[in-house]
Amino acid sequence: MKIGAYDIYPIETGTFYLDGGSMFGIIPKVLWEKTNPADDRNRVKLSARCLLIIGNNRKILMDVGNGIKVNQKFIDLYGYDYSQYDLNSSLKNYNVNPEDITDVIVSHLHFDHAGGSTIKENGILKPAFSNARYHVQRIQWENALEPTERDRASYNPDDYRCLNDYGALNLIEGEIEIFPQITVHVSNGHSPGLQMLKITDGKKTLFYPADLIPFTSHIPLPYIMGFDLRPLETLGDKKKYLKNAVDENWIIIFEHDPITIAGNVKLTEKGYAFDPSVNYYW
Repeated sequence: MKIGAYDIYPIETGTFYLDGGSMFGIIPKVLWEKTNPADDRNRVKLSARCLLIIGNNRKILMDVGNGIKVNQKFIDLYGYDYSQYDLNSSLKNYNVNPEDITDVIVSHLHFDHAGGSTIKENGILKPAFSNARYHVQRIQWENALEPTERDRASYNPDDYRCLNDYGALNLIEGEIEIFPQITVHVSNGHSPGLQMLKITDGKKTLFYPADLIPFTSHIPLPYIMGFDLRPLETLGDKKKYLKNAVDENWIIIFEHDPITIAGNVKLTEKGYAFDPSVNYYW
């Protein structure tokens, strides 16, 4: 897909599983299992889908998935599967190597979004993209350094602490046009300083909401993850961005949906819903 100066590609980095009840919060299982069936451990399947954005002499990654420096305990717990692809193999499909990446925009530092930020070589942690600047909201960085008891399990310091040591970290604050035609928007409901990405040339717009709308099944307003620290803020942001998505016909990338990469939203008499009439292929 091309928008303005940029060629944009979805990057698959593997799949994993999380507890279905946690993914859907107050929504009863009899409803969410219709779209997201659970396994025998009540887990639902997730993609860890990133974006590769090429243009204006930059190669940009939006999020980097779980990474591959995970131990057997977490492989068993979360069911990581890299048998079809991982981040590096997917990048190679577009003739891109890790050292070619100029920028990494991290939506937030939870392990399933930031795990691929670092690698371990000979027992030493280092940035996975040696020539890249990593762009993180300051408030998210501060939260990741001192998480609460409620969200501590979502962070793995090995994913991000060394970025500052290597001088690779760029802390930003609030909504900004980070590159021409590329703007980061901020939502604080899921986690403080969750960055979402909007790419637009005035005619076509792509929106990457990260964990604000992880699955297509999260489009209805009440469908909010149990992981969210401030669910009412999530609700308010969903109302705002879904309205814009309908009014301006945005293309939405669903980071965690294991089946649907991208699509549009429509407003029905029952509220916001996924529009299956338009499919996007790369």
